[in-house]
Amino acid sequence: MAMDLIPYPVGPLNPKVQDLLVALALFAAVFLFFVRVLPRLQRVLDARDEAIRGAAEHAEAVRARAEEKRAEAVAVLADARHDAARIRQQAFEEGAAVIAAARAEGQDERDAILAEGRARIEAECAAAEAELRMSVPELASELASRVVGERISAPMEPRSGRAQ
Repeated sequence: MAMDLIPYPVGPLNPKVQDLLVALALFAAVFLFFVRVLPRLQRVLDARDEAIRGAAEHAEAVRARAEEKRAEAVAVLADARHDAARIRQQAFEEGAAVIAAARAEGQDERDAILAEGRARIEAECAAAEAELRMSVPELASELASRVVGERISAPMEPRSGRAQ
């Protein structure tokens, strides 16, 4: 026979002692679970959340540093491109100046060579004309001697009335 806690019949409010002992044992087990195991479990979950938050913060810091380095690299590349363009432009201008200077020097040399050639030709023409003027009487007398068939002597002094 089951034993009632209260000797009067009060319905469901009068539990049996063995039911009460089973309920008390279950309550003690659940209470110990919540008192002992749940705080440890909560500490483990909190530590895991903290580790995840720390890893996320670390990842965000690394991402920010990487973005900063990328921006610096882009700026350095832009500066290098600008410097390269400036150097190319400067080299082009220097090359054009060298070409212009060489062209002007070539023109000056050509003009000097042409002037020297003209002067030399004029001098040689003048020398040839002078030489011809000296030998004209002799050549004329020789030609006249051949035409006439007799020897004709050339006059010794040239005439002064001729235009030179």
